[in-house]
Formats: sequence, structure tokens, C-alpha cells
Amino acid sequence: MKSSPNNPPAGKAAGKSAAGETVGRAAAKAAPKDTAKAVGQAAAKTAPKDTAKAVGQAAPPKNPAGKTPKAASTRDETQGVLKLGLPKGSLEQYTLGLFARSGWRINIGSRNYFPGIDDPEIECTLSRSQEMSRYVEQGVLDCGLAGKDWRLENESDVAVVADLIYSKATPTSARWVLAVAGDGPYRTAKDLVGKTVATELPGVTKRWFEDRGIEVKVEFSWGATEAKVVSGLADAIVEVTETGSTIRAHGLKIIDDILVTHTELIANYKALADPFKRAKIDQLALLLKGALDAEGLVGLKMNVREEDVEKVVRHLPSLNAPTIAHLYKSSWLSVETVVSSKVVRELIPLLIENGAEGIIEYPLNKVI
Repeated sequence: MKSSPNNPPAGKAAGKSAAGETVGRAAAKAAPKDTAKAVGQAAAKTAPKDTAKAVGQAAPPKNPAGKTPKAASTRDETQGVLKLGLPKGSLEQYTLGLFARSGWRINIGSRNYFPGIDDPEIECTLSRSQEMSRYVEQGVLDCGLAGKDWRLENESDVAVVADLIYSKATPTSARWVLAVAGDGPYRTAKDLVGKTVATELPGVTKRWFEDRGIEVKVEFSWGATEAKVVSGLADAIVEVTETGSTIRAHGLKIIDDILVTHTELIANYKALADPFKRAKIDQLALLLKGALDAEGLVGLKMNVREEDVEKVVRHLPSLNAPTIAHLYKSSWLSVETVVSSKVVRELIPLLIENGAEGIIEYPLNKVI
């Protein structure tokens, strides 16, 4: 078949196309950046839809090793995070110290209700202990630390994961007590029939009197409760105390105990059903309890001759039994134990008298 201006030979057409492509590539390389960009955009406009999409997508860059970097993670950042409530107020400082001894550092900024914590799997929120159990029950928080008294006051349906025996400033329980004027006529709770009792814990107080068949008028107090009796605003009060010293300082006397309370680690039932959150909550319970158990304990380590070891061990209290090991190529033994810090000042001189030497005392963060 003869060629015509509108029908060039196949060989020439192919050559022309190949030549044009080569020239186009060379031009794109030689052109300034903006020109090259324009060329690419023009090609994308004239190309079919799928081809234009391919042209518009740049090939992923390769690292020096020649491997294509992995795509960015699409994991939901809200997954794998435990929402933990920390008590704000009287329990706050002791709680922060307990977490530090347990292995977590918490940073609370000025007026910050969302403290930082050195654990990417935990998000912290500060909340009043009075409200904590409600937030945990509703699922706003997965778990939290709060007083047993406020859980009972709110009648919250939550799981108590661990009893953490500490209160405002000490590793002990606190008491809600019934107190009256020291020089008043009331001697027992039954003497208060028909009288007014002021308290910040009205729900628990009402139920306590109802269980005993004693009819009283319970009024909520916003604070300064001890002064209500002195000022004549109430006949009795129900107030929390650790030592009773504040009660006595206001001229009051305690006539009954309403409730013994301490801090609890509480959790939402739905959170406990989640394997990740359950494991994290159990971790918190284990280490927080371990830190509390170490409160007031110290470790003692000493060297003792073999012939003196029985005399020394007789004076050593221990969680189980002292650890005893031979020193390398020696007739001396290494003896190690855990004791109460309250007995150390009497114990060390006694150990020396019985042959112990090189005594070392060291603090404990956790006992598990």
C-alpha cells in the first residue's frame, strides 16, 4: 500500500513517536522546575483518567538501603489507652508519691486537670474523690482512685479492684465518727432521737441511723462541720478524722464510729471486660499495693562469721526468713533481711553485739 501525507509508513511513524518521546524526556530534564511541573500537569490533563492519577502520584521515596518506607500507621489513637482518674484534694499528694514509688511519674501543672504521665497507655484526669465513683460507673473513666466512703455515699455500681490502705497523709485508714459537745448531755447515738446531725456524708449517715432505728434529722454540711455544734447549728456531727485530734480541739467528743474508710482502686465493669484494660488495671493494682506494703520497711544487709550466725539470726525479724549466702572463699556469711524501720535503731546495736559487721540499711520502693 502506498503511503500518503495522512497515512505515513508504520516504521516512520514508530520512529517519529519514539524520537518525540526521547526529545520530550530531554526537554523535561533540561527545563527549569516550574516548566517541568507545567509539562507534567499538561500530560496529566491529556491522559486518560487512570493514567492521570498514576502521573499525579509520585513514587514513594526510597531510603539509603533501597527499601520503600512503611506507610503511616492507621491505628485508632483512642485504642489501647486506659482512662485513669486521680483524686484531687486531700488524697492528691499522697497518691502522687505512691505512684512515683510504684514506677509512674505524674506531672501536674498549674490548674491542669489532665496530668502528664510517663506511660503512653494511660491518660490521667484529676477529679474530686466525691465524684470519682460516679464517673467510673458511667464509663467516663475506666478506673480511678477514690475513698470507700464516697463510693458508698454515691451507691455506685463499680468493681473494687484493690483496697489501698491510705488516707489523707498516712498509710492508715480514716474514720467517719459521730461527735457531740464534750460537755453536752448526749452519751450514745440513741440519745440523739429527734435531734439534728450535720455532715458532708448524708447518705451514709442516714442509712446508719435507719439501720439502728434511730430517727434523726440529717443535714448536709458544706464544711467547717466541727463548728456546727459549738455554734448551735447542730446537736451532733458526723465527720472524718485520722487521729481525732481536730475533733477534740473543737471541744467535741466521739460517741460512735460510723464508717472506717480508705482509698480504693475502682473500675468500670465494661473496662474490666476489655483484655488490654484489665491487664493494665491489674498492673496498677499489683504495683500500687507493692509500694504500700513497702511503706515503713527497710532492707538490712550484713556480714557475719559462721560461728556467730545463729546468734544474729535469732534477733532478725523477717517477712519469711533471712537470706544467707557464703562469701567467696571465706568463712564469712552475707545475711540479708527486711524489717520495720521503727525497730532499726534498737536492732543495729544488738546485731553488732552479736557479731554482725558491715551493716547496710537501704530503703524499699515495693514489696511484692
